[in-house]
Amino acid sequence: MTTRQKVKGKRQKYFPFFSNGTKPLFSFLTSAFFLFTSCLSAQQITVTATLDTNAILIGQQARITLKAEYKTNQGNVKISFPIIADTLIKQIEVVGQSKIEKSVPDSNDMGSLVQKQTIIITSFDSGYYAIPPFRFSVSGDSSKSFETEPILFTVNTVPVDTTKNIMDIKPPIEVPFSWKEYLPYVYWGLGAAAVLALLIYLVRYYLKARKKKPVPEIIIPKIPPHVTALESLEKLREEKLWQQGKLKEYHSRVSDIIRQYIEYRFYINAMEQVTDEIMYSFRTADASDEQKMKLRNILFLSDLVKFAKEQPLPNENEMSLANAIEFVMSTKKEEAPSLKGEDKDNNSLQGGGKTNDIG
Repeated sequence: MTTRQKVKGKRQKYFPFFSNGTKPLFSFLTSAFFLFTSCLSAQQITVTATLDTNAILIGQQARITLKAEYKTNQGNVKISFPIIADTLIKQIEVVGQSKIEKSVPDSNDMGSLVQKQTIIITSFDSGYYAIPPFRFSVSGDSSKSFETEPILFTVNTVPVDTTKNIMDIKPPIEVPFSWKEYLPYVYWGLGAAAVLALLIYLVRYYLKARKKKPVPEIIIPKIPPHVTALESLEKLREEKLWQQGKLKEYHSRVSDIIRQYIEYRFYINAMEQVTDEIMYSFRTADASDEQKMKLRNILFLSDLVKFAKEQPLPNENEMSLANAIEFVMSTKKEEAPSLKGEDKDNNSLQGGGKTNDIG
């Protein structure tokens, strides 16, 4: 056996992975490298859950601090904290939880980040409990998750000394009377009474002052309806609408003026009625047959122009306005003269008689 064969035999004995050449060696080194890298990456994210106390009395509260620490050189790492329900287990209730805070634990190592959340828990059942692990996930991937260690938690009852007799509840403690405690209420009461008295005085003063001031009565002189109607008809005559070809507007104005006059003079709701209704309501009015006929002609011609597009002759246009003026003049109601006017006339007549006698 040659020297080369002896070396080869020893190499196969102590390093069997060299027996098939360099290719298996390369595969072995590559697998070892990725395994080491994966372990290193997993070790760079650390999650913990710690209690501020492992034992409480019934009804007391404790705080669990959830913490996730990782390196920023791993890229965009997003740690998803566990979703906390109302209870961790049946006997342990969740009172509240804080927001997730992010901080740098070491100012000398800016590549490390810590995310932290505090959970407040309580329990009303005594006993020994194991809080299950809290699961964290990385970048929303459930396969990349980390769990904390379970936590032992003890809830104790209030210690009772059974060797002593049961004592009755202590009675309320009587507090001695002190004016100093009631003085603020007295001051507030006096202040409120003073404000109320001032308000009552101001209201009474205002009411008295209001009664003393006479309210001036505004007297609006009432214009007779025939005066208003005649002024409107005269204004319509001056506008010369039908001469400008505005026949519909002209006859509508004549009809509206007469309708308003009828409402205030005869108390007939003429503005809301058609011609036949007006004439039916007008049958008992204090007007002659001739006046009623003129009224009917005015309203009927206006309806023909507005609704049937009638084209009246010039003399018919003039006649409609003239009939309206004559209807108002013949049906107007004169106001009774005042007593002062009558007295003045009587005095003047008496004075005139005396003068004649003297003469």
